[in-house]
Amino acid sequence: MKPTPLPISSQTQAAAQQPAGMPFLRLGFRPFYVGGALLAALMVPLWVAVFLGGWQLSPAAPGLLWHAHEMLFGFAVAIIVGFLMTAGKTWTGLATPRGALLAALALLWLGARVASVTGPYALFAVLDLALLPIVAAILLTLLLRSRNYRNLPLGLILALLACANLVFHLAVLGWLDVSAMLPLYAGLALIIMIECVMAGRVIPFFTMAVTPGLKLAVPLSLERVTLGVTALGLALWVLAPPSVLGLIVLGLASGLHTWRLLAWRPGVTLKRPILWILHAAYAWIPVGLALLALAQMGWIPVSAGVHALGVGATGGLIIGMITRTARGHTGRPLAVDGPEVLAYALVMVAALLRVFLPMLTPAFYTSALIASAGLWSTAFLIYLWVYTPWLMSARPDGKDG
Repeated sequence: MKPTPLPISSQTQAAAQQPAGMPFLRLGFRPFYVGGALLAALMVPLWVAVFLGGWQLSPAAPGLLWHAHEMLFGFAVAIIVGFLMTAGKTWTGLATPRGALLAALALLWLGARVASVTGPYALFAVLDLALLPIVAAILLTLLLRSRNYRNLPLGLILALLACANLVFHLAVLGWLDVSAMLPLYAGLALIIMIECVMAGRVIPFFTMAVTPGLKLAVPLSLERVTLGVTALGLALWVLAPPSVLGLIVLGLASGLHTWRLLAWRPGVTLKRPILWILHAAYAWIPVGLALLALAQMGWIPVSAGVHALGVGATGGLIIGMITRTARGHTGRPLAVDGPEVLAYALVMVAALLRVFLPMLTPAFYTSALIASAGLWSTAFLIYLWVYTPWLMSARPDGKDG
């Protein structure tokens, strides 16, 4: 049977209820998830080409600094901004940027990425420095207006990220006499702290929501101690010379995160990929902290811990969250299919290759770099293939978002 058409008056009413404006610019996750995933897919293979070819891509920053900066302040920040400009609406009940304002923020981010490889460097620095203070101001204003004080630390961390980015550019320009790697390490530490806070909220909640009868009650005291020790350990890593104290605090933080993860019962998620990727990615945080602890004594290179936190934890949590939140906010089921599961696996294997193969078999460093980059890039290309049409179009249920 053919469906009975709606009366003309009903059609007019339904059309009038459709949200106004381009679907792509209705919530922050849409442009920033697409942009962040595209940057992730393109940037890492490009960095490998720069590394192997020995030529300098950025007009001012050496290749390693450009790669590290764009992974943190290009890729990771794009996803964080998209997430916070979406979650902020849910947390506060107030409107977050959309339409022309959201387009301006996305174009500002994009302009900085283009300028990072075309220059001049001063233009890149100005464009790159503008986004985070604006977003931090927007988020803090929303939180204060709604009296949502619980999430104020996230706004403050954004402000600290902006400060770290400023120090980076001043160091590269030679206006500040510090190593440019210092603010990059600080940026990674701040991003890890965001992940620790958000993971503690969403991972046990998501796990209980789909597991009948499961109750996960992690003591608040353990949460506070874990976050406090982690912050101290990361601060010692970034700001203090390597020391036995750094080894002890980072090792303790690793143990606390392992305890925290086990309390979330990761084993019950094995048949739900959209959940196990979050648990698997979070497991890289205690691994990365343990590797940084060992690096304090010079027993392993610090890059092992950096890439465990950057590729395994950050990359894994991002691919897990941008699939789940994109599905939820576009009105689709919270269950992934084969392509997404493949993308999850590729990011996890990329992390394993990048972290452990060079450490165990230094002769295979270049091979590990190429293989890891290929797997990483493929994972985010899969995401773009599946999700870009959804992020560019209106929700199938007709709701705003």
